[in-house]
Amino acid sequence: MPKAERSGQKPEPTDASPKKPRVCMLTGGGDAPGLNAVVRAFVKTGTELGLEILGSEDGFEGLIRGDRIVKLKPNSVRGILPRGGSILGCSNRANPFAYPNGRDAQGNEIFTDESDRVLQHIADHQIDALVMVGGDGTMTHARELEKRGVHVVGVPKTIDNDLAATDFTFGFDTAVGTATWAIDALHSTAESHDRVMLIELMGRYAGWISLHAGIAGGADVILLPEIPYDVDRVVAKIQRRADAGSSFSLVVVGEGARPKDGQLSTISEGAKGHLARLGGAAHQLQQLLHGRLEHEIRVTVLGHLQRGGSPSPFDRILGTRFGVAAANLCAKGQWGQMVALRGQSVIHVPIADAVDHPKLVPIDGELVQAARAVGIELGA
Repeated sequence: MPKAERSGQKPEPTDASPKKPRVCMLTGGGDAPGLNAVVRAFVKTGTELGLEILGSEDGFEGLIRGDRIVKLKPNSVRGILPRGGSILGCSNRANPFAYPNGRDAQGNEIFTDESDRVLQHIADHQIDALVMVGGDGTMTHARELEKRGVHVVGVPKTIDNDLAATDFTFGFDTAVGTATWAIDALHSTAESHDRVMLIELMGRYAGWISLHAGIAGGADVILLPEIPYDVDRVVAKIQRRADAGSSFSLVVVGEGARPKDGQLSTISEGAKGHLARLGGAAHQLQQLLHGRLEHEIRVTVLGHLQRGGSPSPFDRILGTRFGVAAANLCAKGQWGQMVALRGQSVIHVPIADAVDHPKLVPIDGELVQAARAVGIELGA
């Protein structure tokens, strides 16, 4: 069933003779809580501003195939604000510049550049602009399509909060809330069984989720991708707690964390056009701690729980603000821009500003200093 049908309304086929400026929205990359808030706000606002709005299903998949593009009207987005995911669907494999297209005789996946097909389908559907909701990968695709003459507007989406040019991305707050809930839940079982609990959290090469959730959940150790850790310091921290009468400890491990002079833990190498799949950082630490503590050590990998569920009020509001701002940019013809949050204001910045450099946790920043001040061990 097409993703857009989840709204309870059957998508209408597109026609070939638009009378209004026609824009097509897609939600690329992984899902994030608040996506539907963006879609809803964009459709409701854009319709009032005189836009005709289409949606590409499953990220770029709809535009690559050309036959999975639906109309979006206000009744298409009714009731979707509290839902997780995206009624349009997401895909982090439908890369128009490196699209998986079968396997060769040796079983290796073949990737092809399908950007010309995307451009052709944009022309076929008489689309005037693309509204691309996504993270660094999607914004990179937006910049490349802009170079080829496509009008684009970007909306920053990632639970990792690692996009430059915006203070926060929607989805991050919900992910932190889920991770904090998990740390709280593990606290009681760790204390009951005198265990050291290692909790692996998402975030790739940025430690924002781990740092925020670790502080909020009262973690004893937080290991961030930005700070390669000394396992001796982790052992010493847990031992000091034991000597002081605390027979358990909670250790938050960002999926991109690594020991000093050690390697990142990966599940698989990235296919063409994709980053490596990270995973196993907590199990790597477990092996390094083996035999050095009297405690039983258990690992919990929170995984995609951090992506799912109903968005927090903050993410619903931020997603709504971003959707409204993106619709206004389209109505004014201000292309090549990404909406962003700066302080208390939603502004817009050139898309290039969002992808040139990732936003990582400053290792001497105020939040890191606050963590150290309350006794959290950061491994270095």
